Amino acid sequence: MQSLSTHAAEAAAAIRSHWPGATPDCGLILGTGLGSLAEQIDVAVRIPYSDIPHFPQSTAPSHAGQLVCGHLHGVPLVAMEGRLHYYEGYSLLEVTFPVRVMRALQAETLIVTSAVGGMNPQYALADLVILEDHINLIPDNPLRGINDDSLGPRFPDMSEPYSRELLQLAKATALELSINAHTGVLVAVSGPNLETRAEYRMMRNMGADIVGMSTVPEIIVARHAGMKTLGFSIVTDMCLPDALEPVDIEKILAVAAQGGERLERLLVQLFRRFAES
Repeated sequence: MQSLSTHAAEAAAAIRSHWPGATPDCGLILGTGLGSLAEQIDVAVRIPYSDIPHFPQSTAPSHAGQLVCGHLHGVPLVAMEGRLHYYEGYSLLEVTFPVRVMRALQAETLIVTSAVGGMNPQYALADLVILEDHINLIPDNPLRGINDDSLGPRFPDMSEPYSRELLQLAKATALELSINAHTGVLVAVSGPNLETRAEYRMMRNMGADIVGMSTVPEIIVARHAGMKTLGFSIVTDMCLPDALEPVDIEKILAVAAQGGERLERLLVQLFRRFAES
């Protein structure tokens, strides 16, 4: 039976065959309704997930299911145009496999974006949240099982799940662009159903500002692999127990696109900063 590291190396080799000689500095994961961010990339090649060995296929709405390879303001990167979710039936090992591949390509930074529900009453639809911490309520862990010491330590530290350095840079960049960006705590759940009023109250009381069905597993694996991490979320529906409304996926996608325009501007300026450093 081949190891996880072998599978990641095989996937990375396949990507290099399409994008020879390139070594990405950064991996980027695009969440629901945020695929337009890929249009900002100077694209060298787009690779369908089906053309990458061992890569699972994305089935979520609005997720294109392709890896975009290229440069953003001179910074080489690989971007997932469509992520994978636990609720699609994949194990967390499969959900996070693309992060292993990014690291095998020698990417040192992971930036993750997502659409989320807002539980903090000070937030509004289309608001941008820079992640400062998270709570994992997905009933599994992508690191469960025998540890491969070549990929990372058995017990990775999570005292700084999101890079304080990158968080401060993101906040300063948002201020420079006059973009209102909160800092907040994400709670991750398995989905695919949304939560009840009682569950939203519980999660808010636990200290979470937003709730989503992704991001945390990828961050855990990135930190296990020694990558710097930065996370952004767009509030696409309000999850206030006393004013809860039925979910409307079309409205969520429209709000994600609205908030995505601000996130695009912020990320483009961040990559300008990366290129200068």
